[in-house]
Amino acid sequence: MRMAVVDAGSKTVRLFVAEVEWHELSPVHTAKWRLRLVEHVARDGTMSRAGMDQLAHAVAAACRESRRWGVREPIVFATAVVRDAPNRPRILEAIGERCDVPVHLLPGERESELTYLAARRWTGRQAGPLVVLDIGGGSFEVAYGDGMTADIAVSLPLGAGRLTREHFACQDPPSPSQVKDLRRYVRGQLTEVSAQVREVGPRTVVATSRTFDQLSRLCSPDGDGGTAGARRLHRTPLRRAIKRLKRLPAADRARLPGISAARSAQALAGAIVAETAMRTMEADPVLICPWAIREGVLLQAFESPDGTRVSAASAGACLTMPSG
Repeated sequence: MRMAVVDAGSKTVRLFVAEVEWHELSPVHTAKWRLRLVEHVARDGTMSRAGMDQLAHAVAAACRESRRWGVREPIVFATAVVRDAPNRPRILEAIGERCDVPVHLLPGERESELTYLAARRWTGRQAGPLVVLDIGGGSFEVAYGDGMTADIAVSLPLGAGRLTREHFACQDPPSPSQVKDLRRYVRGQLTEVSAQVREVGPRTVVATSRTFDQLSRLCSPDGDGGTAGARRLHRTPLRRAIKRLKRLPAADRARLPGISAARSAQALAGAIVAETAMRTMEADPVLICPWAIREGVLLQAFESPDGTRVSAASAGACLTMPSG
């Protein structure tokens, strides 16, 4: 069954078209539209009209492209950048003016569960007790399970973009005191879930998201590290990378191996979250997993809770939170 998902995030809108079968995904087409929402989101998360227009235009373009690839009703979902915005109803209205496909808002815990689902399907049962870490733009998801579904699913306000906006303000690079304060804040936010992870003692820890992927490239000896799935991120080179990142402005970080210009401003905050999580959870190294939230959404949408197939048109019922 051919299905498609449109992921409306803080940095990009991504289209993912795949053939979906039981427990399997075969990619057919991917596309992305780069956004500059960081310039249009206030410190409290309110999105400006210009940001809404930019996001709505990209979502509409992704939906049109989905139809060209044979999926008339892609599953469109938005995460923290829309979910946590004080003017969320107005953002959804702006998207609705450009696109007739509903936008589903994923609660943070649901996002964590779906990312776990994707990672578990990718790793298989042989991975044993599994922890999944995912640093997004607005939130940080942690999930744990010993089976095909997560037993623990947590979402914390530790997204790399959010922390950069709230803690580093316009200072580039941030001051030593700002970095110290952020470390303290992240450590406090992670106290409870890190204790839970240490208690269950996972056999495998995987990390998804562009933030972890780019950090693994930065920390590899050749700046590449091979393909995701064979790549691991270790704490010692990550600690060294943080010392380097905190001295550099965003423009200079973008010249480092693995760090894209679009994510250079938030690379330091993301690295601090990653290193703190790995240290407090006693997870070293972590395996970079290529499957994440988009794959999880499609897998969940394909299968209803009783294991029967559901249509793409009705799939959003498995995912969404109230949009008002």
